[in-house]
Amino acid sequence: MTTVEVLFRYERHPSEAAMIALGNMSEIYGIRRVTINEAWQTIRIEYDATRLNAATVGQLLRRAGISVSEELPPLPQLDQPASQPAPAK
Repeated sequence: MTTVEVLFRYERHPSEAAMIALGNMSEIYGIRRVTINEAWQTIRIEYDATRLNAATVGQLLRRAGISVSEELPPLPQLDQPASQPAPAK
């Protein structure tokens, strides 16, 4: 299994039905985790790359009712500490 993360930006806040569909996405074979950041209007999805690809994951989001505007380059998770630069000598 090859785990990959993809990050999407959405335009409008998801409806209640779309949020329910997002909650059920983890039941799709190959989807491991779905994380929503409402402040940045992003959805991060961790998936098995041997089963799915980024285009398919984006299509699943659109079918769930999410207004995906773009795929973003992967960013580090906020709960991970940022690396500190080496002190100048």
